[in-house]
Amino acid sequence: MHNPGRATALRFAKAYPVVLLARKTESFQDTVSEINDAGGKALGIAADAADPQSVRAAFDKIKAELPDHKLAAAIYNVAAGFVRKPFLELSVEEFDASIDGSARGFFNFAQATLPLLLDAVSNSEHAPTLIATGATASVRGSASFGSLASGMFARRALSQSLAREFGPQGVHVAHAIIDGIIDIPRTSAFSANGGVEDGKISAHAIADSYWHLHSQPRSAFTQELDLRPFVEKF
Repeated sequence: MHNPGRATALRFAKAYPVVLLARKTESFQDTVSEINDAGGKALGIAADAADPQSVRAAFDKIKAELPDHKLAAAIYNVAAGFVRKPFLELSVEEFDASIDGSARGFFNFAQATLPLLLDAVSNSEHAPTLIATGATASVRGSASFGSLASGMFARRALSQSLAREFGPQGVHVAHAIIDGIIDIPRTSAFSANGGVEDGKISAHAIADSYWHLHSQPRSAFTQELDLRPFVEKF
């Protein structure tokens, strides 16, 4: 899990036991081992966010493994539907993949986590928090990115609706627009912003921003933030 999910898990593991969910165990097993070997507490569970039964089974397992803990924060970081293709060449299956992962998956995840976050409001140090990771496509539908933008727009819209509904109940719901290439091993060969230093977004900086969202007082909730390198065009 060499991505913002890994960095965020490492950051939140400084304060809490963490659970990592992904469809494939190889996506989280190294991060889980790293946290546990360092003296933290991490659990990895294979689950498909687009499948409500899979999500319910994952949270049943979490409850069994961590019965004495309440949910402090839940972060949805699923990448889905990245197909760069002219619209008339786009298949229904490719379009559905974006809706399934970006929108339906977040719907399932939010329905599983929000009752637990509400239950934690009365005795949490920080406001229980639900964060949805977005992208440039959450706010701008570029040519040949129709499937990705459709799913990410829907994820952003749902996060706004949830913020309005659950913020007054003490749960902080936030959406983060990650506007740029993230500096992770998978993107090491990609050139960004002319190759200038700090031209890619640090995954650990994203994690720090997520912790900042989680630790905000309820008198000053951020519903949406956007992060980009200092030279990124927007």
